[in-house]
Amino acid sequence: MRGKELLETYPKAAEVINEFYRTKMMDSMDASDVPDDFKDMLKQQEFDNEYVAKFIDANPRILFDVFDKHRILIHISIMDDGKEVTFSHHISKAVNSVYAPCITRMEAERNAIEEAFEILNSKL
Repeated sequence: MRGKELLETYPKAAEVINEFYRTKMMDSMDASDVPDDFKDMLKQQEFDNEYVAKFIDANPRILFDVFDKHRILIHISIMDDGKEVTFSHHISKAVNSVYAPCITRMEAERNAIEEAFEILNSKL
């Protein structure tokens, strides 16, 4: 699932994720080298699902901090048999965490994020 689909499918988790990105953005504006007009523009930016989905799709790994905070701990495994390298994920304490070998780490991270969204939504 892509970021927008995750945010729409799991609305409670979406609230937490949207607030996380808003806070990250506001915190980054504290730097003195950020122009005031840019700060004002960001403060007015609406953090809707479509906007936040772009961040999720570009870098799902940043959400590990959100899930860690909610005790949804993601582990990415690397398997190297000398011929090929594959990646998979596991979520601590997840009863039905799915083992799905992936060709890239990013693919494994996206799978983990999808599973973590569902878990977070059910916890809220």
